Amino acid sequence: MAERLKLEGSMVALVTPFRGGEVDWDALGRLIDFQLANGTQGLVPCGTTGESPTLSHEEHDAVVEYTIKRAAGRVPVIAGTGSNSTAEAVRLTSHACEAGADACLVVNPYYNKPTQQGMYEHVAELAKVGLPIVLYNIPGRSGVELLPETVIRMYNEIHQVVAVKDATGKLDNASALAAACDITILSGDDSLTLPIGAVGGKGVISVLANILPGEIRKLCDAMLAGDLPAATARHLRLFPLFKAMFVQTNPIPIKAALSMAGMIENELRLPLVPLSEKHRPALAEMLRAFGLQAAA
Repeated sequence: MAERLKLEGSMVALVTPFRGGEVDWDALGRLIDFQLANGTQGLVPCGTTGESPTLSHEEHDAVVEYTIKRAAGRVPVIAGTGSNSTAEAVRLTSHACEAGADACLVVNPYYNKPTQQGMYEHVAELAKVGLPIVLYNIPGRSGVELLPETVIRMYNEIHQVVAVKDATGKLDNASALAAACDITILSGDDSLTLPIGAVGGKGVISVLANILPGEIRKLCDAMLAGDLPAATARHLRLFPLFKAMFVQTNPIPIKAALSMAGMIENELRLPLVPLSEKHRPALAEMLRAFGLQAAA
């Protein structure tokens, strides 16, 4: 049996830039180039941060294809292909596989609240496509949580399952997984990258890396090298920005930050709206502290 794909380090949950209601391909290309120039080790298009719920199927496919083409094999591309419909998730995963993605990110099926067995069978169906699977455990968005025992069962019984993006906020989950199996654990919350790393995590799928990819890479490098003082210092310096990225629903703050830095338009799709004016001055000040020219 083939060795499982190994993922680690600083990976970015890419925003999908819009202009005039359409995907801004020029801005997306610049963002990808910016990530690669600053050490990002994996690109994750069409996840939560990429506003996948409001991308059409055609746009979703096109963003995945564009990211793969632009990355040109320099780093892994982990395409968001999750859905609350197993059939739709299979279609999205099959497309990503055919387009040349290295792996897929599969969110817990949302809204219909499947059982643990239902989620297991959902992932087992996706595994038939043959693309490595990163489980995306984010109960705050999906309304249902993959329990550690289900993740462990999936990893032990479904060879395509290679990693889990843990956005549960429960540090015990990472410990339980690391104690029971060698699945790759990736933080789904920037502020928990270092704590999860302390119990065996291998990196992060980061929101803040959209605008500070070099800083997130340095944090991950120090963490993976076992340099706790350096990693802690970087974590604490970045911590206010980690939290600022969630003062309103992601990706509202990160799109505001990228717009302040002149990298994209501050455009989201309804029902998401731009960052409230009351949060903009503090965010701009935090960005300036990292050398970014950010106008509130």
